[in-house]
Parts: sequence; C-alpha cells; structure tokens
Amino acid sequence: MSQKKIIAVFGATGAQGGGLAHAILNDPNSEFSVRAVTRDVNSEKAKALATMGAEVVSANIDDIESIKRVLEGAYGAYFVTFFWEHFSVEKEMSEAKNMAAAAKEVGLQHVIWSTLEDVRKFVPLSDDSMPTLQEKYKVPHFDGKGESDHFFKDAGLPVTFLLTSFYWENLIYFGMGPKKDANGNMAITFPMGDKKLAGISSEDIGKCAYGIFKKGKELIGKRVGISGDQITCTEMAEKLSKTLGKEVVYNEVTPEQYRNFGFPGAEDLGNMFQFYRDFDGPFNSVRDMKFAKELNPALQSFDTWVEKNANRIPMD
Repeated sequence: MSQKKIIAVFGATGAQGGGLAHAILNDPNSEFSVRAVTRDVNSEKAKALATMGAEVVSANIDDIESIKRVLEGAYGAYFVTFFWEHFSVEKEMSEAKNMAAAAKEVGLQHVIWSTLEDVRKFVPLSDDSMPTLQEKYKVPHFDGKGESDHFFKDAGLPVTFLLTSFYWENLIYFGMGPKKDANGNMAITFPMGDKKLAGISSEDIGKCAYGIFKKGKELIGKRVGISGDQITCTEMAEKLSKTLGKEVVYNEVTPEQYRNFGFPGAEDLGNMFQFYRDFDGPFNSVRDMKFAKELNPALQSFDTWVEKNANRIPMD
C-alpha cells in the first residue's frame, strides 16, 4: 500500500476541522490520512478521532516551534482560528502569522486557510453607518482573518483561501434558534431585512475542504467561497415551521437593536449581520453553491439540514 499524504488538521475537534477530519477518515479510498491537531489529546472528541484512525497530536498555536513539530512530514494543513474563545483580533492574527511562518519553514505542498472578508474594505473606519469596534475594526471576527490573508500570500505558500458562511448550527448552539417573543410566538430574530443569508452546515465546510485537497494544485492561489443555501429569514422561519411542526415567525430587528442585546459579542454580530444585509450581492455571489456541490456532492440545503437536525434545535 502506498504511503498516504498526511493532512494536519488544526481545530480537529471543532466544527470545521472536525468536519474535514471525519470526511477523510470516512473515505476508505482516501489518498490522505489525518493528523488531528488539538490542545487536549485526551478529550472525548480526540479519542473518537483516534479510534477512527487519526494520528492525534497536541500543539500550541501561540508557539511556532510547536506548530512546526506537528507539521513535519505532512503534505498539507488546514488552518482555522477560533476568535470566540478570546475575542482578541490581535491574538487571532498572531496565531495566523505563526501558522503561515511554520508552514513556510516546513515546506507544505497545500495549505487551506479558513478566512473571511475584511469588512473595512467595504465599510471604511470613517463610515459611521456601522460603529467601529475595539477602535479599529468593523466586524472583529471577520477583519482579523481577512487581514491575516497577507501572511500566507507574503510567505509565498501554496494556499487556497476558503471563505465560509453562516453556520446553520448557530440555531442549535449559539442561541439563535426559535425563542418566544413578546407575543408568545416562536420567533427567530435577525437584522437581515428581506435579504438572503448564505449559510452552510459546519460538517459541509469540512467536506468542501476535503474536496479542495482532492483537487490539489488546481485551487492553489484561489479564493473559494462556499454555502449550502441562500435564503431569507422569512423562508428560514417557514422551513423551520414546516419541519418542527410548530409555527416559527421571523422577528426582524435593526442592526442597532441587535448590537444592544447585551450578550458577549452582540456588537460584533450586529455589525456582521449588517454587512450580510447591506453587501448581500458581493457576499453571496462569492459563495458559489454550485461549486460547493462539486467539491462536496453531499452538500446540504437548509431544508435537508433542518430535517436531519430538527430534534437538536432547542425550542424553549
């Protein structure tokens, strides 16, 4: 049996990295093997990956030497950062810089960097239509990733930039699912107006990333945007009602109202939805559903995802 090419998957116990690790491990004919990079090799998710056949290793993404160690001998790597753990753009950018520098030193043949738009290219800091946050960002968890693209470009890495979309799983885990409104109706609340929201299942992000690695050199240097569906929040509510068997309505609020909801990250997310709404044309057109389906033939629409996950969506 020929030696399989090792993909070092960062965030392998998280949403995106976990999706990629499972996509490779579930394909018995894969030309790749998984080196699952995580901080805690003894977590239940890490142990499950090891049982499936992954090589599970730990790394500190604040330490270039630690990253280099887990990249040695690998063909490629999937790099993703998690802003919501610390809410620091500077920390996220430092992590991305370390990843790019380590990948360059080790000489990887294909890197995927999970990125997003730098919203300041659409809404300059001088534009008060969207508040500036942390003194120099519009959507901090977007801007740091977008600005970090240059680390990978400047290093001359064989990189594919993967632009992801809103996770449908936010309806399960992040309190964005149906809740009772002031009138006692079950409602989803977003500041999207009647614009379409590009969304995707987190496991499909991983499967699309696997598709990118399979295409190899063809997508090096490219920006690849993916989504599983693009629907209005009214349509989302209708589809949720139909599948959950309980009426769900769309409670439309303004970005300003959303920013003032008071939970950690509300201002960042309020600005994010404002960006989705006001720049839906350029944002959605980059996230090509047809190409995403080519990368991942099992790509789920919102309908498909809701049918599969209805029992996981909390209905309080």
